[in-house]
Amino acid sequence: MEAKSTFSILFWIAKNRLKNGKAPISCRITVNGQRAELSAQREVDVLDWDTKAQIVIGRNQEAKEINNHLAMIKVKLLNCQSKLEARGIPITAEALKLEYTGIIERPRMLMEIIRQHNADIKTLINKVYSKATWVKYETTKKHLEAFLKWKYSITDLDIKKLGFEFITDFEFYLRSQKNIDINTNGKYIKNVKKIIKECVAKNWLEKDPFMAYKVKAKKTERDFLTELELQAIQDKEFEIERLAQIRDIFVFSCYTGLAYIDLYNLSPNNISLGIDGEKWIFTHRQKTETASRIPLLPPAQAILDKYADHPATIQRKKLLPVPSNQKLNAYLKEIATTCKITKELTFHVARHTFATTVTLTNGVPIETVSKMLGHTKLQTTQIYARILDKKVSSDMQALRNKFQSKANFMEMKTGS
Repeated sequence: MEAKSTFSILFWIAKNRLKNGKAPISCRITVNGQRAELSAQREVDVLDWDTKAQIVIGRNQEAKEINNHLAMIKVKLLNCQSKLEARGIPITAEALKLEYTGIIERPRMLMEIIRQHNADIKTLINKVYSKATWVKYETTKKHLEAFLKWKYSITDLDIKKLGFEFITDFEFYLRSQKNIDINTNGKYIKNVKKIIKECVAKNWLEKDPFMAYKVKAKKTERDFLTELELQAIQDKEFEIERLAQIRDIFVFSCYTGLAYIDLYNLSPNNISLGIDGEKWIFTHRQKTETASRIPLLPPAQAILDKYADHPATIQRKKLLPVPSNQKLNAYLKEIATTCKITKELTFHVARHTFATTVTLTNGVPIETVSKMLGHTKLQTTQIYARILDKKVSSDMQALRNKFQSKANFMEMKTGS
């Protein structure tokens, strides 16, 4: 059963604005705990005001006129409530105030809000957000613009007209017209939902119209390099210097789990002695702003030593000569081909390799791996653990040995 809304009207005097012994009368409208205030356009001597009854004390002409005026305000506000209900407009304190004052609230438009949201993110690139974050919201914007034209033949939409049907139609559009897979589809919808939640937080909407919508996703296998594949890349001799350099940066990611943007920003300030007296990387993941503390393994330290005096690292005051992401990905394709690796080499693969081949497979507890990766949820790290046949084999071998020992003991006991 839907909860009944609460609506109250309160008249009070603003004593902090006292002038010549008189204070202005204000009217406070409260709907479901949300307030809006407007001036009653009258003032009264503070000694003549009855706070409990919310009227002016006395029977003189001035007192009668003010009390009648306050009564009329209450009647008009109740009429405003009826008018809003008749038009199907949600009753809010602000809506009642605007209806009473005759001010028409300018509709807040979806695409206008998204354009401003994206512009704000662009301003904060490399301060709060990565360029990749801005790009994904820009792509979402373009899909929404195309969807509005395809579905409604319009360029923008009042956010108050958004509903569950809108998001399901948008999902259908992405799948049927753009052939976007279910997981990428879900990412675009999450972007829209995040912006709409901000609208709710700003009281532009009474409630999240997509609250009941559940983003669909399909579990996918995470590619990572096996120990042999990683060793093949490490051991490969490259005649072209730029390929050797990109290989080293990729391998460094495999031994630290750092994403591309975090590698790009890695500076000497991020290296400190850890609790064990050894060198650690102390950084924050730009994607989630989560702290990461990663002990430097010997292969990673060797790469840092190799590029300590490289001109690019000295010029940028960083630890590694990391080029742009676009160039880097092109070089990684060459490296994969040269090393006869059939998997697509990306920094996601490097990060997954750290989680699986380098750490989990070698017995590092999943909680420790999660901390180093900067994951906010252990559930995220468990994705990697599910695909490790070697770890399953190792864990089961321990159990197998336990049962074998028990069987041997029982056999000896029976034999005696």
